[in-house]
Amino acid sequence: MQDSCATSPPALRPPAADRRGRRSTAALVVAVSAGLLLLAAWMEPSSRGLGTHLQLGLAPCGWVVYAGIPCPSCGMTTAFAHATDGNLLGALRAQPAGALLAFLTACALVVAGWQLVTGDRMLGFWTDRLGSRFFMVLAAVVVLAWVYKILEFKDVL
Repeated sequence: MQDSCATSPPALRPPAADRRGRRSTAALVVAVSAGLLLLAAWMEPSSRGLGTHLQLGLAPCGWVVYAGIPCPSCGMTTAFAHATDGNLLGALRAQPAGALLAFLTACALVVAGWQLVTGDRMLGFWTDRLGSRFFMVLAAVVVLAWVYKILEFKDVL
């Protein structure tokens, strides 16, 4: 008679279809994250702390043109460009929330790259644990960074 405790349970691996779906999602996240970071690395950060997006042929910020104050995303492209150049202090000065988002984009690239290669559930693991509190904190950071940008903006003009 065989001892039922002597055999180990089969390895718990997700079905192949689940791994394919995870890899597809990861491939999309890798492509978007890498694309954003490569584009930012290609751009020359504006010395004014905003306006780097003009290199992409985009219009100047309407808030700056019409209201004389920066919008909540002013300086984010500049922060990404500084971050991809390794100038983290320049990224923080340009737009603190942009510096944080550049870091999170790099983290997403690494985690999604791992998920793409292994098929493991890495992205879901993190999103399950972040929850709504993460997004509330992120929103608060964006608002505080906008206030910083407004206060700092008078020195730019």
